[in-house]
Amino acid sequence: QVQLVESGGGLVQPGGSLRLSCAASGSIFSINVMAWYRQAPGKQRELVAIITKHGNTNYADSVKGRFTISRDNAKNTVYLQMNSLKPEDTAVYYCSDWNSWGQGTQVTVSS
Repeated sequence: QVQLVESGGGLVQPGGSLRLSCAASGSIFSINVMAWYRQAPGKQRELVAIITKHGNTNYADSVKGRFTISRDNAKNTVYLQMNSLKPEDTAVYYCSDWNSWGQGTQVTVSS
């Protein structure tokens, strides 16, 4: 079971971009699925994007065309590139391999 640490969150204006990183304490090469989730205040945690070990991806409808998930197995890191950010993207973003969860990183989209 790996430990996951997210980073890269912050405050950004609407239309801006951020790249989140999720660093694993061990190899992610054999982990079938890595995922990003988010939880906004007062809402349930929701799946944002997943990437399989073969590089197949899937996204929530709300972020399709704006977010891109990727993984670098050599660096044991998963990324979430977020473009054209909207205020409704404001949330704590979590990385998970469906066994472990990171502590989350706050993303705030506001002018």
